[in-house]
Amino acid sequence: MPKRFVVAASEFSDLPRFPAGLELAEALTAAARQLHETPTPHSTLHTAVRLAVHLMPGADHAGVSVIERSNQRRTVAWTDEVVRCAETPHTDRGRQPYWERLWTTPVVRMADSEADDGGETLSGLGLRSALSLRLRADRRRLTVLTAYARKPDAFDEDATRIGRLFTAHVSIALDSATVREQLTEAMHTRDLIGQATGILMERLDIDAAGAFESLVRASQRENVKLRDLARRIVEPHNTP
Repeated sequence: MPKRFVVAASEFSDLPRFPAGLELAEALTAAARQLHETPTPHSTLHTAVRLAVHLMPGADHAGVSVIERSNQRRTVAWTDEVVRCAETPHTDRGRQPYWERLWTTPVVRMADSEADDGGETLSGLGLRSALSLRLRADRRRLTVLTAYARKPDAFDEDATRIGRLFTAHVSIALDSATVREQLTEAMHTRDLIGQATGILMERLDIDAAGAFESLVRASQRENVKLRDLARRIVEPHNTP
């Protein structure tokens, strides 16, 4: 279960709301700076949904979700519980059309949920418009940022243009945060395996190569990842 993220409007008081012209360039620059300062992909998405409400004209709520080919949808960042409810899959009507179109186009707009087929869930929550923009896509899943509005026809061409510029920054920041997280995890794993190897050298009175081979054989025999097995060896050793 992902953490709950609720928007505090004061967090982005330095950004002009719904900017245009030169203000737009300055606002996107400030937004990009805040996105790139986030340490993890999770915090990048947290920041992105809050910035989306502040920057995208017409937006009242926003969320980021991962959509699988099976049409399973998992919300990973949201501004409030309305978004959680809006993005909960409803299987009684099959695939919602605006979700399905995201597999073939990077942007989908719902002008009026009361008139658009498949928009019953949104209209029931008081959400009349939606603008969905892809952040990531491959054959198996999509990562999508969606802005919601309480009035119909809230997202025009200008809102879509700003949304696409903004999501380009989000995508770059998300990739950077993902690489940083992977590198950090790789370094941690290397250190963990090194510590486990050292412990086995001491316990079994063998050299480093023999200790590492012993670790690998145990990993294969028990069908446990090398990292997890190393953690099992190291953590009890470090506990008083």
